[in-house]
Amino acid sequence: MREYRVLAGESPIELALLPSFSELPPFEEPAPTFAENSAGKALHYSRFATGTVLADDSGLVVPALGGAPGVFSARYAGPGANDSDRVQKLLNEMSALSGDDRKSRFVCVTTLAQDGRAIAVLSDSIEGFIAKAPRGSEGFGYDPVFFFPQLGRTYAEITREEKNQYSHRGRAFRKAIAYLEGRVL
Repeated sequence: MREYRVLAGESPIELALLPSFSELPPFEEPAPTFAENSAGKALHYSRFATGTVLADDSGLVVPALGGAPGVFSARYAGPGANDSDRVQKLLNEMSALSGDDRKSRFVCVTTLAQDGRAIAVLSDSIEGFIAKAPRGSEGFGYDPVFFFPQLGRTYAEITREEKNQYSHRGRAFRKAIAYLEGRVL
C-alpha cells in the first residue's frame, strides 16, 4: 500500500486496504498466467468490498528458461524459500548462459474489479538481463540480479524513486490510475 500511495502521487484517487483483509478467504493464484491470477484476485476480493478493487500479479520471465520463474516467481525455490534462495536457484539455472540468453523481463498485470466483475485489465513490462551475481542492497526479490540497461545498474542499485519511475508495477499502476481518472491510456 505504501508503494501504491507513492506511485499515486497527487492523484485524487483514494487508496485503502480492504477492511478485515486478513480474515477474508485467500485467493490461491492457481492460473498459468499473470493476467488470470490478477483478474482472479481482483474478482475474488471485489465480492467482499464496496467500490473498486485493484489486484496485481507480477514476476520475472526469462525466455531462455521457458518463461520461468514466471507466475511461480515467489515460489520458484519451493516452500519456505526466501529471496536469496530464489535468486540463487535462478543463477544456478542460468550459469552456462551468456549474452542474449540472459535476457529477462519483469511483468505486472493489474486488474480493477467491482462487484465480482472486471472493469479493466492493464499490464506493462520492463526489459533487462540477469546479472552473473547479485549487486546492490535496495529492493527485494530478484532486484539484485535484474540488470536494467537504461540505467546501467541492477534494480537493487537504483533508488526507490528511479524504480518507481521505471518499474513494471509502477507503469501498470499508473495505467490503472489513468483509467480511473478517465484519462486516455
